[in-house]
Amino acid sequence: MKNFFIFLVLISFVAGTSGEAQTVKAKIDFETLEHDFGTFKEEDGSQTYNFKFVNNGASPLILNNVRAACGCTTPQWTKAPVAPGQEGFIKVSYNPRNRPGPFNKTVSVTSNSEKPNTILRIKGVVEQREKTLAEQYPRQIGPLRAKNNHISIVKITENEVRTEELELINDTDEPVSLSFKTPPKHLTVKAVPETIPAKGKGKVVVAYDAKELNTYGFMMHRIYLNINGESNYRNSIGISATIEEDFSALTAEELANAPVVAFNEKVHDFGDINQGDEVEYTFNIKNEGQRDLIIRRVKTSCGCTAVTPEKKIISKNEVVPLKVKFSSKGKRGRQNKSITVITNDPKNPTTILRVSTNIKVTG
Repeated sequence: MKNFFIFLVLISFVAGTSGEAQTVKAKIDFETLEHDFGTFKEEDGSQTYNFKFVNNGASPLILNNVRAACGCTTPQWTKAPVAPGQEGFIKVSYNPRNRPGPFNKTVSVTSNSEKPNTILRIKGVVEQREKTLAEQYPRQIGPLRAKNNHISIVKITENEVRTEELELINDTDEPVSLSFKTPPKHLTVKAVPETIPAKGKGKVVVAYDAKELNTYGFMMHRIYLNINGESNYRNSIGISATIEEDFSALTAEELANAPVVAFNEKVHDFGDINQGDEVEYTFNIKNEGQRDLIIRRVKTSCGCTAVTPEKKIISKNEVVPLKVKFSSKGKRGRQNKSITVITNDPKNPTTILRVSTNIKVTG
């Protein structure tokens, strides 16, 4: 009986000690872990909510870190230790500017609580505000505005003529007349109307004639506007196009016997070189098809890289070297350059070769 009594005393002591160990830690309890802002307008600006909590533990509570999932959510929080029984807060603000639509964001809270990690969540729906004319047409071309100052023709075949338009807005109180400096011969350009009325709209119409260029690959050009009879090089519109060979008329037999381009490798690393060094490497091009392979164009990504194909017409099973020279003059650090090779291979007309190096600056 005596031993049983001692056993009960020991159990009570251990249980009491364990209970004390459970209560010495801090304990963070939030009123809520989620807040819904509902639907609000973008022009209402930042929305803020305070997540309140209580330290229901026996030790001071310390918030080690409060981290939002994105820059649109900015938290502030109680930095001082929160005594047992006392309250603290985490204020979370959401900036809706240029973020229309529903959102659902999280804030991670790390503390010395018995449960050290807590996730808070905010959500809502932002109604898009009406954009100003300047926001809708952010590019300025003299007194005129446009959504952009570039016309992009993604793909055009070698014999195709493509027409594209660029809308212009005259937000001034005076009419604006338009004409153009002599554009390249492959571009036909006109303004419709030639005089855009005050607070009115117009457009630049560009007809791109690819056959006039007699080339392939990516091309970039610029047209210059005369506004109210005055010439200013800043008033210009960029025009880009990627010209591709037209293989649509090839028969099944012609495709089966077509040239096939192959390279021994497509990537070469020169390793470490000193600033000012000029290095070179030779890629090998092979025609694995039945008919002659023709190199239509070779273009590098910068003037520091020079490419010299030994010949442009490659017979069946013939291998031709393509020498690449890279000059490191005026450059430093890691460099990555590309060489675009365009051929008459109908299945693979464009190949990208890459060279790289690390340029060390000595002295």
